[in-house]
Amino acid sequence: MKDIQIRFSDGSVLTCPVGTAAETLTDRLGPVGGGLAAVRVNNEILPLSTRLEINAALEGVSLEAPDGVMIYRRSLAFLLAMAARNRFPDRTLAIGHSLGNSYYYTFGDEKPPLPEGIESLKAEMTSLVKEDLPIDSAYMAYAEALALFEKNSQTKTSLLLDQRSESKIKVDICRGYVDLNIEPLVPRTGVLGAFDLIPYHSGFLLCFPGIGRGTEIDPFEDSPRIFSVYQEHKKWGRIVEVQSVGQLNRLVSEQKIHEYIQVAEAFQANKIAEIAARIQAKAHTVKVILIAGPSSSGKTTTAKRLSIQLRVMGINPIAVSLDDYYVNKDRTPRDEKGEADYECLEALDVPYLNEQLVDLLEGKEVEIPSYDFKTGMRRPDGGQRIRLGRRTVLILEGIHGLNDALTPQIQGDRKFKIYVSALTQLNLDDHNRIPTSDNRLLRRMVRDYQFRGNSAAGTIRMWPSVQRGERKHIFPFQNAADVAFNSALDYELAVLKFYAEPLLHTVKPDKREYSEAVRLLSFLKNFASVPPQLIPGQSILREFIGGSEFRY
Repeated sequence: MKDIQIRFSDGSVLTCPVGTAAETLTDRLGPVGGGLAAVRVNNEILPLSTRLEINAALEGVSLEAPDGVMIYRRSLAFLLAMAARNRFPDRTLAIGHSLGNSYYYTFGDEKPPLPEGIESLKAEMTSLVKEDLPIDSAYMAYAEALALFEKNSQTKTSLLLDQRSESKIKVDICRGYVDLNIEPLVPRTGVLGAFDLIPYHSGFLLCFPGIGRGTEIDPFEDSPRIFSVYQEHKKWGRIVEVQSVGQLNRLVSEQKIHEYIQVAEAFQANKIAEIAARIQAKAHTVKVILIAGPSSSGKTTTAKRLSIQLRVMGINPIAVSLDDYYVNKDRTPRDEKGEADYECLEALDVPYLNEQLVDLLEGKEVEIPSYDFKTGMRRPDGGQRIRLGRRTVLILEGIHGLNDALTPQIQGDRKFKIYVSALTQLNLDDHNRIPTSDNRLLRRMVRDYQFRGNSAAGTIRMWPSVQRGERKHIFPFQNAADVAFNSALDYELAVLKFYAEPLLHTVKPDKREYSEAVRLLSFLKNFASVPPQLIPGQSILREFIGGSEFRY
C-alpha cells in the first residue's frame, strides 16, 4: 500500500497509509479551543471524516474560528430540519433571513407555530444532541436523490437539482434523515448543544452564539426595521413566485428572466421613490441626509438614484463624501496591531465636519475639504464651495452616518438617516439560506477587480477585517435609521457568477484563501448564468460590474 506524507502546522511530518481518515489524526493538530468543526486539507475545508488520498498539509478548524462558527450554524440548521421532520412530518419548515445571531424560520403552510410546538422542536433537538449521532456524507444517484426530495415535499431542493448536471449528488445523512449537502457539517450532533428557539412574529428564531462568544448565547436584540424590510421583500418574492434559486433558474431556462429583471428593478426604484417622498414630507426641517451601510451595499448608487428622485420633487441635493474629512495620516488612530485604523470614527475630523455643517445650516458658504488618499493628507487647495439654499439638502454617505457621534451638533429633526444593505430574500432551498455577506463579498470581489485591480485572493484576505469593522461601527446603529433600504436584487448572483467564477479560479491551492474560493465556486454552481447585457444602466448592480450611467 502506498504511503503519503501529512504535514502539520507545527512543522512535523507523519507518514501514513493512503485513505487514512483525518479524524484519526486530530491528536496531532494541537490544542483547539472549543473542539473541531472540520479540517483544512491543502487549504480546503473538508469534513473530519475525509480520507486523505495525497500528500497534504493538515490543520484543524476550530468551532470558535470564523469558519468553524459558520459550520456550526449550518449544522444547527440541519439539526433543526431533522427535528422538524421527526416531530412534524406533514409540515414543511422554511429557513428565512438572519436577524442578529439567529435565523428566522416559518412553516410552509404559513400557520404560526404554537408555543408548545416550538418547545417540542427544542426538546427533539436537545434529544438528538444527547444521543451524539454521527452526521455522515454520502453520494446518491441523481434520479434517486430527485425522487427522495420530491417524496419528502422538498420541491425547492428538487428544483435546485435542475441546475445540476452531476450523475451523483452529495447528501448529508443522520439516522435516516437525508438532506442536500451544501457545505461541510460538524461530525456529530453532540457538539451542537449551544442553541435556543424563541417565538418571533409568525415563526420562531433559531439562536446561536455570536462570533467569539464560545457557547454563550447573548440575549436577542430585536431589529424591527430590518425585519420589516425582509418581510416586505419576502412578500414580494411570493407574489412574483421567486423565493428560491431553483425558481430563478427556471425563469432563465424559460427565457423569462429579462422581464423579471425589469420588474425587480422597478420594485427597487419604487422603494427609492418612497424614501424621497418621506424626505419631502419633512423638507421644512430636514437639511442633512445621512446614508450608511456595510461594504458593497450599494450606498453610492443609492445616493445617486435618490438624488434624481429628490430633484423630481423640487429638492436640490448636494452630495458630500465623508472620505474628504479624514484626518491627516499622522493623526490617524492605530488598531491593536499598530496599523492605521481608517474605519474608526476618530479617523474623521468630526469637529471640523460639524463646524462646517453648522455654518451651512446658518446659510453660510463653506469650502468642502479634499482628501488625497495617495499622500494621506488633505489637499491644501481644498474642494468645492457650497451653500444650502431653501430647497437644498446635503447628502452625506459613509459608514458612520447612523452614529449620532458623527454629527453631535446637528439637531435630530434636521437629519434623515438611511440604512442600506443587500438583504436578499432568496434561498437555495427550504433548508439552506444565502448569507447576505456572501452577496456583498461577491459584489466587492467583482468591483475590486474591475476598478481597483485587486485579485480575488486579495479581496477574500481582507474580508474578515471588513466584517469586524461592520460589526463594530455599522450594525450596532442600524436601528437608529429613519428608513432601511434593501439594495439586493434577487437575480444579481446569477449575473455576478459571470464575473466571479473566472476570478475565483485564479486562487490556487497553495493560497490560504483557497478554501473560501472553493466554497464560493460551489455556491455559484447552483445558479444559471444571466448575461450582463440585460442589466439597466442605472441598476445598483452596475456599480460593481461596470457600465453604469452614473459617474463614480
